[in-house]
Amino acid sequence: MLLTTSLQKVKGVGPKTAEQLAAANLHTVGDLIDFLPRKHEDFSEVVNIADIHPGKMTIRARCEKIATRPVRRGLRITTATLVDDTGKLQAVWFNQPYRTTQLAKADEEFFFSGEFEFNYNKYQLSNPSVEKASEMPVNTDRLLPVYRAIKGLKSQLVRKILVEIKPLMTMLPETLPASVVKTEKLLPRSDAVLGMHFPKTPDDVTAAKERLAFEELFQLLLASQLNKLDNAKLEGWHIPFDQKIVADFVAQLPFDLTGAQRRAAWEIIQDFEKKTPMNRLLQGDVGAGKTVVAGLAARQAAASGFQTALMAPTEILASQHAETLSKLLQPFGVNVGLLTGSVKGVARKTLYEQIASGSVAVVVGTHALIQETVKFHRLGFVVIDEQHRFGVKQRQELLTKSEYMPHLLAMTATPIPRSLALTVYGELDVSILNELPKGRKPIETKIWSPNSQAQLYAKIDAEIANGRQGYVICSLIDDNPDNEIKSVEAEYKKLQNSIFKHRKIGLLHGKMKSDEKDDVMSRFASGELDILVSTTVVEVGVDVPNATVMIIENADRFGLSQLHQLRGRVGRSSHQSYCYLVMSDSSKPSQRLKEIERSNDGFYLAEVDLKLRGPGEIYGRSQHGALNLQIATLSDTKLIARAQKQAKAFAVNGADLVQYNQLAEQVGKYQRLTTLN
Repeated sequence: MLLTTSLQKVKGVGPKTAEQLAAANLHTVGDLIDFLPRKHEDFSEVVNIADIHPGKMTIRARCEKIATRPVRRGLRITTATLVDDTGKLQAVWFNQPYRTTQLAKADEEFFFSGEFEFNYNKYQLSNPSVEKASEMPVNTDRLLPVYRAIKGLKSQLVRKILVEIKPLMTMLPETLPASVVKTEKLLPRSDAVLGMHFPKTPDDVTAAKERLAFEELFQLLLASQLNKLDNAKLEGWHIPFDQKIVADFVAQLPFDLTGAQRRAAWEIIQDFEKKTPMNRLLQGDVGAGKTVVAGLAARQAAASGFQTALMAPTEILASQHAETLSKLLQPFGVNVGLLTGSVKGVARKTLYEQIASGSVAVVVGTHALIQETVKFHRLGFVVIDEQHRFGVKQRQELLTKSEYMPHLLAMTATPIPRSLALTVYGELDVSILNELPKGRKPIETKIWSPNSQAQLYAKIDAEIANGRQGYVICSLIDDNPDNEIKSVEAEYKKLQNSIFKHRKIGLLHGKMKSDEKDDVMSRFASGELDILVSTTVVEVGVDVPNATVMIIENADRFGLSQLHQLRGRVGRSSHQSYCYLVMSDSSKPSQRLKEIERSNDGFYLAEVDLKLRGPGEIYGRSQHGALNLQIATLSDTKLIARAQKQAKAFAVNGADLVQYNQLAEQVGKYQRLTTLN
């Protein structure tokens, strides 16, 4: 038997079982071995019936009597009296009538493992697993691995098949360099895999998890290190620092730069002067002023004859950036162009010509920037905003529009936890904007019951009476009778026709045409509208300083990072701002709602979000594919530090990956997944 052997050839795997396994994307013996348990339940201690107590229990007993009876259509209950030398116990199974035949021999002993609980006014062992005491137990009398139930795949089935391929696990090849295993005092891979699927003690599980988690992190960090080394071999544009150019730009600003903005700008300017292209991530909390930093860098690039391209994920955000950069750069004669799907005909053709000639020095756009028809005169600086929303291929297409590799600045308004930055973004130099502009007040955030909305609407109306504006955020566009979530259109009609009929209200959602969205946003930004009822399309980049209040309906249905991003649409001026998180019902608020109510610190909330939700939400799981982390957690900073040290040493020493096929394959995947160029 080999790792590549089809599971259909394993003893006990018939056509139906093979179909179940394939539905869970498990096709080969190797696939199943790598399908690690998500947790372990301890049934290793066998107790006498006289000593049983509530909880997960294993007993060794005989079946004195057993019977099955129908209760209602579709439900049959099997009850049995189990006995050992210390007493008797009742067990119950639901829709498992075959237990009657299985336990027919009154003198045969079995292991029974299940939950001993109080049900139907009596204590009983519920739905226990059953195995003959004379055979090697698979589902009882052991630390029981529990597997993810993908497509309804049962843990019992997985455990049964793993017993057949257990001998192969003892011969698994090593996937980490021997020096790393020795230095870090890790288990060999074969022992670690056995320790996950067939642990004898809790210590076996702990040691196995340490080894496998280390391996997962090592793969990810090694990919980042190799990408960083590859980037260091590239030749980039030299953009010299001109102190007067930068000083004039800063002096012209109508506000003072924060200390964090000054540090980030200086780091970028220093990167411009290096021979290798910049590969930097600028992360800043909502409203921290990333566009100004990018504008300063674009001004420096333009002064040396280089063009800047800024790619944003939506037309609204691209338009906003273009407007901001125009105000910052046009006083210095730097022309800014906007290229989106809405720019058509003669205007589009003219803009193409201006980009090709270099008369437009800064081009802001959406995916339209990467079309073949867009030719740059001398592209030296690329900015990708909310870069995790773009695929690797899209980022690379923009970077290839230059004779040399341009300097790259990736920006994100989603603060990234330090552990995630070290792993997923390990190849990048990181600049952090963790200060808000002077005069900004912390947003007052409060969880609100849906039963008290009349008082809430009165607060909103008072803000509007003072000349301010507000948002109402909903999560669905169309009515769905199967759930309680308010649709944005229904909410818009309700507010417009009754509660706020004396106010001017606008509607915004993703299914509207681009020109309709732009019209609504421009009317809201100009103050023509009092309230904007919207979906999460306003989550990133919409900047209306006069908006000071936000209601988020069904706030418990949103993720923590998304709630923080939405809240960041208010609090963008010196006026006190408010965010009200309205629950779907009157149940107890979740941990994430409590966290966002008490903190405005996006970096703290990002760490909490990582622990609550995992890396997918932050990293962009839907666009990049899931990180292949079954065991490792990106909040384990100590293990990350150990893996990073070894990955750096391995990469710098130029060790040969080829001799470790599985390691090389996974590292190559992560290199393609995370690289920005």
